[in-house]
Amino acid sequence: MNPDDLLARVTWSLIAEPSDIIAMTARDELGPVDALALAREASAAETHAILGDPPADPAADGGSRNPRRRIEQALARWRARLRVVDPAQHLELAGRRGIRVLVPEAPQWPHVLADLRSAVPPCLWALGEGDVDLSARRGSVALVGSRASTPYGEDAAGTMAAALASRDIAVISGGAYGIDAAAHRGALAADGAPTIAVLAGGLDSLYPRGNTRLLETIRERSVLVSEAPMGTAPTRWRFLARNRLIAALAQVTVVVEASWRSGALSTARRADDLSREVAAVPGPVTSAASAGCHRLIRERGAVLVTEAAEVMELLPGAAPAGDSSHAVQDELDLFSPADRRVLDAVPPRSAATLAALADSVGRTPEEVLAAVGRLELFGAVRMDGDLVRRARR
Repeated sequence: MNPDDLLARVTWSLIAEPSDIIAMTARDELGPVDALALAREASAAETHAILGDPPADPAADGGSRNPRRRIEQALARWRARLRVVDPAQHLELAGRRGIRVLVPEAPQWPHVLADLRSAVPPCLWALGEGDVDLSARRGSVALVGSRASTPYGEDAAGTMAAALASRDIAVISGGAYGIDAAAHRGALAADGAPTIAVLAGGLDSLYPRGNTRLLETIRERSVLVSEAPMGTAPTRWRFLARNRLIAALAQVTVVVEASWRSGALSTARRADDLSREVAAVPGPVTSAASAGCHRLIRERGAVLVTEAAEVMELLPGAAPAGDSSHAVQDELDLFSPADRRVLDAVPPRSAATLAALADSVGRTPEEVLAAVGRLELFGAVRMDGDLVRRARR
């Protein structure tokens, strides 16, 4: 691992917000080391000449629409922080707390983050011995949803997470109250594949405090991950930026329960932007807590799922829905309404004559004989002389 590259990446983690588009552009164009030299020494004019006009995102980098002015604001932000940060000391303090830093050259770096392109974080901070790279697992699924969850949503998230984890599918979520916590607890209860919590703040102060014990359990049995260095407080924009990591780490994102404007919907949008599969769990049509899920299904083409098996069908390389590894189609779907009516009239534990069946269903004996012949081909009934019995299964 290149020590200069490592220190440069840690420095960028300390001086630039995850949503800082100009920082992303500089690192993407020049690499972390040369971009840091630019941040320390170049003028706004020189920086503009090198980077050109950065992508417009006034909410993320200062509010100005003028490219030169935005670069000036960015340089001022970075240099103010450069005067007070010490990346080497930060690395040392993190190591004392058991927090390790991961960079793209590290063995455990999750290379699926490359799909984020310029929005790849300069480094990740990890607490716990579990793997952040999930490529050895059968798959990875993000289960996300509202903090203001209902018992219905929590039960759905916990049950789905437990079933996925027991099948070696890693469960990823954000460690928050509500659906996130239910998903983590379900996966932990299954004691199968790991559950990873991607946090929006520094790992030296676990948030939310009410989930401290849960997050400590994830740390002990798996891993907590953040792109934010120690001392970083979770804020709304950091939560929104964090959601892109959840979406990128997971092969499938499932919104279990979300209101009309839930922040969990941003994770689904990020996943959709990355061409990842997006699914949603339906709820009662009268429940405002599921309005966001219904919106995803109706307007965004999210796949409706109700159980873990349906989620697993969305994983890359999964067998198609009609494969023998999945639920077999109900044989009743193969029968016509008339055939099903005849089958229903056959006593479950005795036999009936063709004439009796004809009287029962209001059909002629010839029509009943034809239906019995079709049912016999499917192994649903058998003829014993003039008697019709249900076949033994």
